[in-house]
Formats: sequence, structure tokens, C-alpha cells
Amino acid sequence: MVTDDMVALVPQLHTFARSLCRDGVRADDLVQEALMRAINNIQRFKPGTNLKAWLFTIVRNEHYSQLRRSKFEAHGMDIDLLPEPSVPPDHDGKLELRDLNRALAALSPGQRTALILVSVSGFSYEEAAQICGCAVGTIKSRVARARETLLELLEGRQPMPRQSHEVEEVRLEDFPYPLARSRLRRFEQPIL
Repeated sequence: MVTDDMVALVPQLHTFARSLCRDGVRADDLVQEALMRAINNIQRFKPGTNLKAWLFTIVRNEHYSQLRRSKFEAHGMDIDLLPEPSVPPDHDGKLELRDLNRALAALSPGQRTALILVSVSGFSYEEAAQICGCAVGTIKSRVARARETLLELLEGRQPMPRQSHEVEEVRLEDFPYPLARSRLRRFEQPIL
């Protein structure tokens, strides 16, 4: 049944939504809203087609709709003006995870989305292109540039951007360090 398949995809949808909005609570809301839209429009889904790609497209489109609506909302205090904490975290994994978050935030939204779809979510270039609504070559280019930029930032060949209020630190429980390390190793592989 299609709804059972949708439920099975919720963890992947949440990971993708979190990569888009960089906020766990907003990601939960985004996935919930996307699933409601999918269920309300289930008659538009054609059996035998890629349900995963259809749901990821709905999540992506809903995210962009929310961004457009947020232009009209008032925002709070700019926390960039606050000083950095004087004592750094005592665990190296947390520091590396923070640096990964900063580096991902430095990527353009197109590069970040393409990289997450292909390298983390496991979509093929063709599926990622369909989700993003662009050519396969564009996805390949974005992923290659994103990998190169991430490596430069993480290896110190480019200055790491300051942390902004839009970047949420990922807790190790939400994004295990070994998984992050294995995904970083994938960034070093050449694109075929």
C-alpha cells in the first residue's frame, strides 16, 4: 500500500528536510506538511513510478513555499552580534561536526541540495535532477563544486565562515559522527 511506503520513507524525508532548513523542529513540520499534501493529492501519484522522488519533490517545493511566505514574517534579534563562547567544546567529534555544519551552510542552496540528494540520500543523478527540476549535467556540476568547496573548507584551504543564526548545530544523537565521517569520505570520490 502506498501509505505504508510513505511511512517507511519518513526518516529519509526528515533528513532531507533538515538539510534544507537546518532546524530539526522545522524539518518535522516540513515533513508533516509534505505528507499531508501527498495524502491529499494521492490520486496524482501514478503507481509504478518513483514514490521516493515524488515525496522528496513535495518536501522541496513545500520548503521553498515556506521560504517565500517567511519574507513577510518578523524576525528576532540577530545573534551574529553576540560574542562566540569563550570555552570551545571538549570533544573533537563535536568540533568536526560543527565545522561540517558551517561548511554545508556556506554552500549555495542548489549545491547543498544536490549534494544531500546524491551523497547522503542515495539518489542517482537522474533522480536528483528530476527532484530539483534541472538537467542531469547541472546536478553533476553542483555536486562536484559542492564536494570541492567542502573539502577546501574542511581542510583549511578556504576560510571557514562564521556561524550564523540560520545554522543549527547537529547533535550527535541526530547525526552520528561515524556516519558523518563516512559521508565525508564519499565527497573525495571522483564523479564518474
